[in-house]
Amino acid sequence: MYEIITRDVRVGDAALLANLERNISFFASTTLLVIAGVLTLFSQVEQVESVLASIPFAAEPSHLAIQLKLTLLVFIFVLAFFHFTWSMRQYGFLNVMVGAAPADVDGLNENLKGYAKQMAVVQDQAAHSYNYGLRSYYFSLAAIGWFFHPVLFVFASILVVYTLYNREFKSKAVKAVTAGQRYLDIERVKRFPKADTK
Repeated sequence: MYEIITRDVRVGDAALLANLERNISFFASTTLLVIAGVLTLFSQVEQVESVLASIPFAAEPSHLAIQLKLTLLVFIFVLAFFHFTWSMRQYGFLNVMVGAAPADVDGLNENLKGYAKQMAVVQDQAAHSYNYGLRSYYFSLAAIGWFFHPVLFVFASILVVYTLYNREFKSKAVKAVTAGQRYLDIERVKRFPKADTK
């Protein structure tokens, strides 16, 4: 965000933000379609029950159990929809803030440093909301395991937690981003000596 304020032309920054919003918009609209599909299954409980009964290792299905499982899926996807739409709104706020930011190509004063930090806070919160929406999709896949057997549901949930932990904290991509951020922090301290590096 410090870099955005020191640039007079922000076409590239606007394109990056638009790309992020486009990805989130895709997931938000897809989530509505998924919710509609799951709600439709409530009227087809008998068919779902007969399909599950034909699977050898599946637990004995019942109307109430299937409705509870479908309700869990609806809850997960509604939560995902709220996260995606809130992320979109926050990126919209960020777009307004970027558009309102004056250019200071000679160096950042204290007011503009504070403004840049607030833009970073909005962007960070928008990214977190997007991440929560994506996590909902992962856990919905685990919840599908409950239709077959409770043990499969538990195992799938543990697998999702393990996968998310590795991807978000231990993956090569995260390590590369973290290392790259250190280099940028060093460079930023040289360019903006009094700026907060956190």
